[in-house]
Amino acid sequence: MSGSTQPDQQRQALLELLRQEPRGSADRQRQRVLQLIESLEQSQPANLLAAGALQQLEGVWELRWSSSSQPYLAVGPWLDNLQLLAPSQGRGMNLLRLPGPFASLAGIAVEAAIEVDRCSSRPDQPPVSQRVQVRFQRGGWLGPAVGGRRLQWLRSVSQSFPAWLDITVLDHELRICRGNAGTVFALLRRNDLELNELLLNVPSPD
Repeated sequence: MSGSTQPDQQRQALLELLRQEPRGSADRQRQRVLQLIESLEQSQPANLLAAGALQQLEGVWELRWSSSSQPYLAVGPWLDNLQLLAPSQGRGMNLLRLPGPFASLAGIAVEAAIEVDRCSSRPDQPPVSQRVQVRFQRGGWLGPAVGGRRLQWLRSVSQSFPAWLDITVLDHELRICRGNAGTVFALLRRNDLELNELLLNVPSPD
């Protein structure tokens, strides 16, 4: 009984820290956040090849904590830092935008093709994978909608190095992941946002 209760309590404690307002408040307890993350990675490891895992992964996620000091990975009340994942379409997008009623006015987006790494496992064990391969494709500025179409200025992205994301913990509310540069991320699902409304239209072939 106690073995299952402790991870649940750790998960709840982490959720409470990540939900603190204003956004970024969790960083005041940085060591506690990281301790809880590492505990959950051990007790509740994700497996993207498990039944229903990709459906859980699909959706709009908001970055609520990051171990990085890079400005574009910062968490604060002045920006919505969103990650859109659509493994059913092989697509993903990072979106930085103004918060609240200004969200539709301006943003910065980077689109990518994503694919779960179906790594091999021992024949006597079920397949296990936490890795999502990422290939950046285009990025740029998004403006407001005019005449039913959103203004945008996007350029192709040249990716000279392999990139991936390891999804280490995943459920219907919480996602923890580690990037190929070693950065740790904690995200919460945004059920109030529609994935297909935020994903950009697929560009027409030339």
